[in-house]
Amino acid sequence: MKANAHPDHDTIARRVDFSRIRYAQCWEDADVLLEGLDLSPGAHCLSIASAGDNSLALLTKNPARVLAIDLNPAQLACLELRVAAFRRLQHGELLELIGSRPSERRGKLYAECRGELGGEARAFWDQEPALIESGIGSAGKFERYFETFRRRVLPCIHGRRTVARLLEPKTPSQVREFYQGTWDTWRWRALFRVFFSRTVMGWLGRDPRFFDQVEGPVAPRILERTRHALRDLDPAGNPYLHWILTGRHGLALPAALREENFEGVRRNLDRLEWRLASLEEVIEEAGGERFDAWNLSDLFEYLTESQTEKLLKGIADRSNPGARLAYWNMLAPRSRPDSLARRLRPLDSLAADLHDRDRAFFYSRFVLEEVTGVPS
Repeated sequence: MKANAHPDHDTIARRVDFSRIRYAQCWEDADVLLEGLDLSPGAHCLSIASAGDNSLALLTKNPARVLAIDLNPAQLACLELRVAAFRRLQHGELLELIGSRPSERRGKLYAECRGELGGEARAFWDQEPALIESGIGSAGKFERYFETFRRRVLPCIHGRRTVARLLEPKTPSQVREFYQGTWDTWRWRALFRVFFSRTVMGWLGRDPRFFDQVEGPVAPRILERTRHALRDLDPAGNPYLHWILTGRHGLALPAALREENFEGVRRNLDRLEWRLASLEEVIEEAGGERFDAWNLSDLFEYLTESQTEKLLKGIADRSNPGARLAYWNMLAPRSRPDSLARRLRPLDSLAADLHDRDRAFFYSRFVLEEVTGVPS
């Protein structure tokens, strides 16, 4: 357990290896996040850092401050290198460093960013030249899991031409026809259920401890959401699907990496702060600030219902009236308990609409809640 980890995270911080990159990208749809939080200029935001993409995306809304936190120093190193890249590189160079675009000069691009890094982040990346050369967006365990699927499993289901056809622009009716007539084969369904089972995902993708709060089979639920993304949404415009199937973003990019957002992120970098800390530590700081928006990733997926209740109460206590909380459920259902009905108001209709459009399709639910008041 890290010295600064909060006791309430004992079940995760003590038993999960936080010495390596687990997620080299944020696998939650930033466009859904931004629309759900509906930030006003000058807002104070707290964000689970992960790899940093969605914390950076919040900067496009001109907040006063974004505090990004994580228990894993390797994840903060991912965020810090992205910040350095936004400061020192041009947009196309940033995409090369991430891996969104092919490149043979990522080592050189890293050298241009290196001077912007603090000592710990510099030491981390200096020891990982292979990760840099591969593109820092592919450096996590979760991304390597998708790489294994892409290289070992997908060719047994569909060839490259079929994958390319899936990702070509189509009308909605053509998308549905292609999925039903070409993509959705018995082999696709069978191998998907094996590769995205609890056992294989815990072995190759997520730490098995992250499934402690999950009941029942995993793969059928993920398959149903994948069907929605491939049949009912637009695969051609889905950056998360592009990366899973090709190892690149193609012409589809997540919010923080889109060219129209580049200068907005760069201009507001000084409003971003990152810290190695648990959410509980931030909540319990004496005299700490109140927040207007909370990007909580899928944090509650790993906590018991009682831990979730305690944490949501603390969040409400540290929020301004009208503050919004955004988080995802993947397999473990979590949301505001009845005990907090007077403190947190579910925005279920908006959340359901956004979930229906969510291109990061693994999650079973997107949750939005609004703080109705603070203690007197």
